[in-house]
Amino acid sequence: MTQPGEMEVQRECVTLCNRDCPDTCAIRATVERGRVVRLRGDPSHPVTRGFLCYRTNQFLTRQYSDARLTSPLLRKGDAFVPVTWDEALSVTATRLTKIREESGGAAIFHYRSGGSLGLLKTLTDYFFALFGPVTVKQGDICSGAGEAAQSMDFGECDSSDLHTLLDSRHILLWGKNVHASSPHTLMVLRDAKARGASVVLIDPVHHEGAKFADAYHQLAPGGDFALAMAVAHLLFVRGAIDPEAARYCDFLDEFEGLATSQSVADWCREADVPVAAAEDLARRLADKPCAIVVGWGMGRRSNGGAIVRALDALCAISGNLGIAGGGVSFYYRRRNGLEGALPQVPPPPRTICEPLFGEQVLAAREPPIRALWVTAGNPGAMLPDSERVARAIRSTEFSVVVDSEFTDTARLATLVLPTTTLLEEDDLVGAYGHHFLGVSRPVVEPPTGVRSDLQIVQDLAERVGLGDSLRGSAREWKRRFLAHRLEGSGVGLEQLERGPVRNPLAKRVLFSERRFATATGRVQLIHDRPPPPAQPESPDPEQFPLQLLALSTRQAQSSQWAGAPPDVLTATINPTVAPGVSDGQRCRLRSAIGCIDVVVRLDARQRSDVVIVPKGGHFHLGASGNALVQAKLTDIGQGGALYEERVRLEV
Repeated sequence: MTQPGEMEVQRECVTLCNRDCPDTCAIRATVERGRVVRLRGDPSHPVTRGFLCYRTNQFLTRQYSDARLTSPLLRKGDAFVPVTWDEALSVTATRLTKIREESGGAAIFHYRSGGSLGLLKTLTDYFFALFGPVTVKQGDICSGAGEAAQSMDFGECDSSDLHTLLDSRHILLWGKNVHASSPHTLMVLRDAKARGASVVLIDPVHHEGAKFADAYHQLAPGGDFALAMAVAHLLFVRGAIDPEAARYCDFLDEFEGLATSQSVADWCREADVPVAAAEDLARRLADKPCAIVVGWGMGRRSNGGAIVRALDALCAISGNLGIAGGGVSFYYRRRNGLEGALPQVPPPPRTICEPLFGEQVLAAREPPIRALWVTAGNPGAMLPDSERVARAIRSTEFSVVVDSEFTDTARLATLVLPTTTLLEEDDLVGAYGHHFLGVSRPVVEPPTGVRSDLQIVQDLAERVGLGDSLRGSAREWKRRFLAHRLEGSGVGLEQLERGPVRNPLAKRVLFSERRFATATGRVQLIHDRPPPPAQPESPDPEQFPLQLLALSTRQAQSSQWAGAPPDVLTATINPTVAPGVSDGQRCRLRSAIGCIDVVVRLDARQRSDVVIVPKGGHFHLGASGNALVQAKLTDIGQGGALYEERVRLEV
């Protein structure tokens, strides 16, 4: 403890990571003389358990990067010029007010994404709803199809407690790479294996999970629905259906008719797996409890919602739904009990579908989109059809990006406003990979010239006559959100400040009473076969023989990298894809709409019909896979069908 007047030498602070990741890790930050010198996981957090992912371990290189934004930047001609906050906010208030008066709130588009998961980011939504209301985004580029699927099937999209996996006999990682995208779930899986559980991986991509798993089934990309139908067929013909299934499932006979509409061998041929794979999965589902942990990549296909619905159905008919160690886990409701705390606001006058951002912004009329405000997002890198997205952003008269880094989207903006990082945030955070709630607290002060999103929108609100509606410190706003429902359940701010608390509204075993929030109170089983992917704009498979898969890695989650993104992406292929191409050789990857340079990595364990690149990367450097991907929607949920783009490798 330092004495008054003495300079603090070292202290340790605890906060939460708020970046786009299911784990929401608790961080212990060592601070020396006002600078963070070390990050480690909080050992007292029941999920973090003392270690951080590689991306967060390396975060200090970004925190103290020379590229960190510390001043508002206003475009003047072709250059950005540092300006004062007073000038930046005056320009913003004037331009937005003028556009609203001339064209109405619909001419302003507020785009908020998941780059930061802090709840107080939603106050920017609140401001723009009061100021307009304005145009907002609809759908979800990441999880739209999966969330819509489980909402259709069960009436809600949530999971049983993460640690109920310790009760499982079998755990099916269906399209889930926990090593890259959810490393703390991996620790629970290790504990489950130590208790005797088997772990099975079903994935077209060979990754670290294949070695960890007790069995691995490498199916065709998008073959998940067919494989699920083969498994369901076996469950029906072998009498391995829960005797009570007809009581809590609608359309059971119709689902059986779908699953048995063709042979197991034919379904497996579609999935490109041996019949033994379907038999293995059917056996494990019948040997309860068996859990299905669903990866998000499958949902990013034209039949993505149908795939998740098929997995929901497998879990339900086999009797694994509503039991400890069973269940089908896609998402955890990270804002359960935190929604609805703000006063009701008018509905938006218009929405823009997120995966179709470029197309719909450019096509908007009466009024056109004249202004854009980007919160916690980088659409210039993360949305498909990147060139059209860039044109859409440039087409607006006035665009504002709030970020700590000069992203692809910031490069296209009129005004860039510097904001706080995860080590400077003051917020309330839930997780989408477990049910623990917590608070992020600033472990160091932000650099001079940097303001939080809350401060920015409060300062802007004062200039446009809405100051009273947004007034309050971050701590006061956290109290308001908690007071809506959670304080009545015993979760107050002081309790969260002492450490993470499991959300009391989250059930340990979801659907244990086999009652569902659907219209009939029963599971709605899928019973129609999804149509094949629409092909009118797709290139000739013979000319473009590979499917492009842009995936999270240990180093990158979306456009949030550990260190600087590479100037050239690595493209992993099976050696048979390009005979004569050597490991490390520079080539080009081409689709129907674009082309990027890549460095080839050869891996004989991968399928010969795919090419794998990291998700994210700089569009302005020609290193973003999304520059190759056409904008298409999933079957439900307005998600992005990102994993169906056909490409070819050019030497």
